[in-house]
Amino acid sequence: MDLVIRGARVADGTGADLARHDVGITDGRIADVAAPGSLTGGRVLDADGLVLAPGFIDMHSHSDLQLLAKPDHLAKVSQGVTTEVLGQDGLSYAPVDDTVLEALRQQLAGWNDDPAGFDWNWRSVGEYLDRLDAGVAVNAAYLVPQGTVRMLALGWEDRPATDAELALMKDLVATGLREGAFGMSSGLTYTPGMYADTAELVELCRVVAEHGGYYSPHHRSYGKGALEAFAEMVDVSRRSGCPLHLAHATMNFSVNKGKAPDLLRLLDDALDDGCDITLDTYPYLPGATYLSALLPSWATEGGLAATLARLSDVDTRERIRAEIEESGSDGAHGVPIDWDAIEINGVRNAGNAALVGHSVAASARAAGRPPAELYFDTLLDERLGTSCLMHVGHEENVQAIMRHRTHTGGSDGLLVGDRPHPRSWGTFPRYLARYVRDLGVLGLADCVAHLTGRAARRLRLADRGLVRPGYAADLVLFDPETVADTATFDAPRQPAEGISHVFVNGVAAIEDSHPTGALAGHSLRHPGRGR
Repeated sequence: MDLVIRGARVADGTGADLARHDVGITDGRIADVAAPGSLTGGRVLDADGLVLAPGFIDMHSHSDLQLLAKPDHLAKVSQGVTTEVLGQDGLSYAPVDDTVLEALRQQLAGWNDDPAGFDWNWRSVGEYLDRLDAGVAVNAAYLVPQGTVRMLALGWEDRPATDAELALMKDLVATGLREGAFGMSSGLTYTPGMYADTAELVELCRVVAEHGGYYSPHHRSYGKGALEAFAEMVDVSRRSGCPLHLAHATMNFSVNKGKAPDLLRLLDDALDDGCDITLDTYPYLPGATYLSALLPSWATEGGLAATLARLSDVDTRERIRAEIEESGSDGAHGVPIDWDAIEINGVRNAGNAALVGHSVAASARAAGRPPAELYFDTLLDERLGTSCLMHVGHEENVQAIMRHRTHTGGSDGLLVGDRPHPRSWGTFPRYLARYVRDLGVLGLADCVAHLTGRAARRLRLADRGLVRPGYAADLVLFDPETVADTATFDAPRQPAEGISHVFVNGVAAIEDSHPTGALAGHSLRHPGRGR
């Protein structure tokens, strides 16, 4: 063996009880799992008292640019993540043409930044995956983003697709899947993906199903119409025959307090009827997005220039204000905005730094201005590049959903901004510390299965997600008594405690709790289409 991890308590990713084993690694793969003391190797790592688990799989990640810009990727490897799924919420950077790429760089700056001097040397899904293969810290899978595909076919128009445009979108999705994507994502509260009706989504999902992929939607509402929005996604899955994975599946805002059981009944009924459904969540109450996402969809039709023009017009601003504050815009999930719940956590212009860490309402009070006016002017000054936290979650909903039989873990982590959501650095140790050790919501072996084996099954990864001979040596070694998330809302870029080693394809990315800088990760291609 190249390495023997000796005497660890192995949580193998199936949910089975922990058992002490030696685990041997050779050529980046698990060579053997055997009785303690029975394996020998060139190097022996004493793991007595520690838990060895498969590397965690982040089913919902927004590392699309930062993984390339900062490939050592400490935010994820430090918390035991060895694989993450990119291309989320219907908006990412492949496939693109020059026009769409330029628009996405503006639209997604609040999520991913727009790094100066960055080399945008890809346009297709396959080329993006090739770029990952040049050297990154973790493995990465990709979903074809439906909103980006719609940009290529229709631009930013709010209308049904013609037959020719639908055919083009279907071809773009099929091409992305053939090039290695694992499925398709949607962001149905984000433009222009939200302009697609149910029938259009069904047609695209039929293509996904034909290629063995799955559909991962950010559905149309997490607020007033949440249950109806979840039901629409189940309907899309039924009609298309496409497996469904519900992204950051939660019930938020005051209208949904205590309503997680309603969602779980809907899902259980569909599962019992033969539907293939899974979901992911993050173990926090606030959400995060870009600040302009709260705008009504009609206000963002046509792209950046058209949106900024509307925000500059007095009469249009008043129409937007009334919809956001009084009736609830579709971008804000149909719930009238509580400006005290919207916290700005990242700005692009240094002149707006004083807004960071404060709610829109608090900053408006300090300035003696109406909150909507401050909101509009900030968007104009930042060219929509501002990010925000939304304090809209409910603990009882979070706990109920994470117990579900199809639950997996996803950070939904945004890595940029002055004070990004701590879930970017803390999601996976937080599950183990707060929800396993402190609260007992999940058992340790069960929680590890949520974060590893279940996720690998959804991705149809035949050689990851379990501690088993022949599998890739994506592994994390942690102390169950001390593992903890240290990232907070005030200090979000803090690595986990209690995680001593992380191996990606058999190479140590974390060694004795310190990063090595190793870049042993690569793109994962849909089964049967390369690695």
